[in-house]
Amino acid sequence: MLGAALVGLKGCRRCGRLAGYMDSLPPRRGSTRQDYWNGPVPGFGDDRARVCLVGLAPGAHGANRTGRPFTGDGAGDFMYPLLHRTGFASQGEVTGLDDGLQLHDLYLSNAVKCVPPENRPLPGEFANCRPFLEEELASLPRLQVVLLLGQGAYTSYLRLLRDRGVIERLSDYPFSHGAVHRFAVGPIVVASYHTSRYNVQTGRINPEMFLELLRKVRDLAAGENC
Repeated sequence: MLGAALVGLKGCRRCGRLAGYMDSLPPRRGSTRQDYWNGPVPGFGDDRARVCLVGLAPGAHGANRTGRPFTGDGAGDFMYPLLHRTGFASQGEVTGLDDGLQLHDLYLSNAVKCVPPENRPLPGEFANCRPFLEEELASLPRLQVVLLLGQGAYTSYLRLLRDRGVIERLSDYPFSHGAVHRFAVGPIVVASYHTSRYNVQTGRINPEMFLELLRKVRDLAAGENC
């Protein structure tokens, strides 16, 4: 059963800048506005998952169009085949909500639920969305690992931990690809470069790097000391 925060996600227009952007965003060629989700994108996946992967925000013509995280954009095109290879996804090719995709031991979400201009959420927009992410995480009773893509999602999650009193200073946990942090309470945190098209094209991240990280995350979720 959805909690109050997640029920409130549907139709949320708390962030005026993001709401206005969705209202004015032109559809991609060959599509109409009626083909677009154009609203807050909820998380998706296995409600018994031990791993939650958190990205930055929906892509303008990806999740903002399809209504599912990492579906229909370059980041997902890169990531889903690797999730399939590591057993987290039932298929490597995804197109939309009706494509039959199932996730195994994995839940996908974003730090910010609505598409931001230029893929750059503002601090207040991260803050407005943290209660939604917090409730999603709390709804996963077997959660062991949170995998955070990119510094924006990583920093927002650390702010959540600081607000809870789990950590004192964000600076004690610098971002780096593959960094693993364990805390006195809560899941293990793993950092990753984002799987954005730009990062892939510039070589900042490649399939081998992300595949290795997914295998490490799978082992951490199983209780292995990586």
